[in-house]
Amino acid sequence: MLKLSLPSVDGFYTDLVDHPKVLRVVALSGGYSRDEAGALLARNPGVIASFSRALTEGLTAQQTDAEFDAALDASIGSIFAASKA
Repeated sequence: MLKLSLPSVDGFYTDLVDHPKVLRVVALSGGYSRDEAGALLARNPGVIASFSRALTEGLTAQQTDAEFDAALDASIGSIFAASKA
């Protein structure tokens, strides 16, 4: 497994993704917003997200449980969708 920064070049890690000795290529959100990181990830097929900071973007202690759960669910959904692209 390789954990790398999101590439700015589409498909940059394709050779690694396709290599038989590489189980997964995992990308960090790299300081990008969740939307920007998701867009970059979606342009790199086979690379999956490791977005801990981007996952928590928009979550606050002031949110109700329902607001927090909805925001977290939307975050997980968008990151999952970008990982499947």
